[in-house]
Amino acid sequence: MKKITAVLLAVLVLISSCFMAGFGKKKETLTLFTWIDMFPEEVLAGFTDETGIQINYASFDTDEAMLAKLEAAEGGDYDLVVADDYIVETAIKEGLLMKLDTSRLENYGNLDSQFMGEYYDPDNEYTVPYGAGIMEIIYYPEKTGTEIKGYADLWDASLTGRLGIIGNPRVIIGMALKRLGYSFNTTDEGQLREAAELLYALAPNVHLIKDEYINDDLISGEIDAAFCYTSNATIAKLTDPEVEIVLPAEGLGYGVMPMFIPSKAPNPDAAYQFIDYINRPENAALCFEWLGYYCTNQAASSLISDEIRDMVTLPEGATEGSEMIENIPGEIYDIQEEIWNNFKNLCA
Repeated sequence: MKKITAVLLAVLVLISSCFMAGFGKKKETLTLFTWIDMFPEEVLAGFTDETGIQINYASFDTDEAMLAKLEAAEGGDYDLVVADDYIVETAIKEGLLMKLDTSRLENYGNLDSQFMGEYYDPDNEYTVPYGAGIMEIIYYPEKTGTEIKGYADLWDASLTGRLGIIGNPRVIIGMALKRLGYSFNTTDEGQLREAAELLYALAPNVHLIKDEYINDDLISGEIDAAFCYTSNATIAKLTDPEVEIVLPAEGLGYGVMPMFIPSKAPNPDAAYQFIDYINRPENAALCFEWLGYYCTNQAASSLISDEIRDMVTLPEGATEGSEMIENIPGEIYDIQEEIWNNFKNLCA
C-alpha cells in the first residue's frame, strides 16, 4: 500500500511540475521598433501563426528619437529596427548594430542589389533594405490652375495657403538648396543662408506641415498640392487617379530604409526569422502594396498587383542625378535647426 501511495504521489508531483512549467513559460516575443503602420496586419499575424512568436510593435516619430532610445539602451531593448539610412550610419559608428549572418537568411538572395551597398553600409554587413523612396510633389491641376514641374513651382502665388509639406527639416531645407543648384548635404553656411531666405519666402503658401497621411489632406480638399514621401504619393494616386505625381526637375532626394538588429538585441533569433519571413516573395509583395514605397525585393516585383506595380517600382533612371541625404557636421545641423524653427514660426 505504501508503495502504491508513493508511486501515485510521484506521478502527481510529475504532472504538477509539468503543468507549472508550461503555465509559467513566457511566450517568445519580437520587439519591432519603427514608425507606425510599416507592415500589414496580415503579415504580422501570419508570422505569429507560423512561428508562435508574438510581436511587440514599438514606434517612434523621428529617427533622432529612435537613436536616442537605442543609445540609452546601449543597443538593447529592441530586436529589430527599421529607420532611415542617414541615422543608421551614425548608429553603426556608435557600435549599436549587430553584424548580420546572412547564411541564416534563406531569402537574402531575393533582395534587389540596386538598393544595397549604399554609403551607410557599403559592404552590406549590418542591414537589409526595406523600401526606398524619393520625395515627390502631388497636386490637382484643375485646382491650382498651373502645371507643376519642380520645386520652383511651389512658390507660385496660386498656391497661397494651399500647400502641404512634410515635417522633415533636411528634406524641406534641401528642397530650397536644390532649387538653388546646391547639394542637400552642403556644409557651406553661405549656401544655407541663401536657401533660408528662399525658404522663408515659401511660408505664405504653406497651409500645413505634417509627416503622417498628408495625402488625406490633399484628397479631402484641405490643400491643393503637397511635397511628400513616395508612400503618400502612391496612396493619393490610388485613391484618386486625378492626382498628378511629379518628380521634381531640379533633382530628387532619394533614400533607403534599412532594417537592422541592434547589437544587444534580446531575441536576435526572432529578428532573423522575421527578416526572412517578410522577404519571401509573396510576403514582400503584400508588404510593398501596403507600404507604398519602392519595392526592394526583386523576387516580389512580379507578384505586386498591376494596379500598383508601376508606382512601387523605381522608374528606370530615376536615381540619376538624385542625391541621398547624408549626415552633416553638428555645427551645420545647428544652423539647419535654426532655419527650420524660423520657417515654422513664419508658417504658423
